[in-house]
Amino acid sequence: MSRIDNEKFYTAAIKKHGETPKGVHWNSKHSQEKRFEILTSFIEDENFSLVDAGCGFGDLYFYMQKKNINCRSYTGLDLSPSMVKITQEKTLCEVFEKDICRDLLPEADYYLCSGAMNILSRFDTFLFIRNCYATSKKGFVFNLLMGEDDSLVYNHFYPQELQNLFDDLGAKISIKKGYLPHDFTVFMKKEDV
Repeated sequence: MSRIDNEKFYTAAIKKHGETPKGVHWNSKHSQEKRFEILTSFIEDENFSLVDAGCGFGDLYFYMQKKNINCRSYTGLDLSPSMVKITQEKTLCEVFEKDICRDLLPEADYYLCSGAMNILSRFDTFLFIRNCYATSKKGFVFNLLMGEDDSLVYNHFYPQELQNLFDDLGAKISIKKGYLPHDFTVFMKKEDV
């Protein structure tokens, strides 16, 4: 469950900013693409399937095309029906309306999530991470806002707060910090990969 109404949160931003990074609550195209750069840096394969969990307008798909990061298949998942429709039309890829915390998810080599957990409750953040990791064959890469969890809207963590979850799932963990203020990225790699 989100801390605030997910559909209202994004619908208001889309009305104000259109199909732009600000329309999905990123500060700028630069910060959005910096996060994509860090997220994709963990994937070393050349022929992989990818699920973009919380795909928004499919901006990750276009970033990967621009940077010649070729995946065998791209699937987008989003809770917002309007974003699903927009992304289907823009990418011509498979894009599904899914609640990642509650719905059956498609399997892929990697799951990747940029920002979609930022307004979730802490409980649903853990559930989201568990579900994406469980459905990935090779691993799950995601970013979160770093800091004290004192916002009424945004979800903040320190990486060490997730350590028990990582241990419980038996994931090999790599973490990157320092690329943007108040942000960190985690790669949860499957042990047998």
